[in-house]
Amino acid sequence: MNKSEIVEVKSVVCNPSAIGLFGLAMVTLVASSQKLGITDGTSLIIPWAFFLGACAQFYASVLDAKKNNVFGATAFGAYGFFWFSVAFTWLIQNGVFGSTMAATADTKQLGMAFLGYLIFTLIMTMGAVKTNKTLLVIFIFIDLLFLGLTLTTFGVAEEATHMLAAISELCIAIVSFFGVGKEIYLAQYKN
Repeated sequence: MNKSEIVEVKSVVCNPSAIGLFGLAMVTLVASSQKLGITDGTSLIIPWAFFLGACAQFYASVLDAKKNNVFGATAFGAYGFFWFSVAFTWLIQNGVFGSTMAATADTKQLGMAFLGYLIFTLIMTMGAVKTNKTLLVIFIFIDLLFLGLTLTTFGVAEEATHMLAAISELCIAIVSFFGVGKEIYLAQYKN
């Protein structure tokens, strides 16, 4: 009789929240500078959107999935993919794929994407109530950001809603930097 042995291997994965929040903090800081009129254009925001907004958050999503953290994996994954899409959108708008593609872009399609992310973020905000106050505050500001982006893109009170998006995005950066510090210090000084 041949006995089969089942061996379970425990994979230890650190909490990826610090790197995910750092990616969010950096990309929203850089992107808000353009919305606030501190900087111009999107060309030099694209690398930050791709590598920190998208890649860092997607990496955190994969690690959270390994930890069986559905909320973290979903949040970091969805917003990572958001920043991949935003970077690609800016490439189109900047004519990287040709002037025809840039000229025929219908920004109302972007407005529909923002609306979809607003709905998703409202759902995630309800989930964030069960996490911690820092994440809850971040999600409330993300709600306001997507509300502002959606309304601006559809031409509703453009100046006011653009400013709502800009200030919300800067607040996301500030609170996310706080969250990075909190995660690092909690990990380093626990005992």
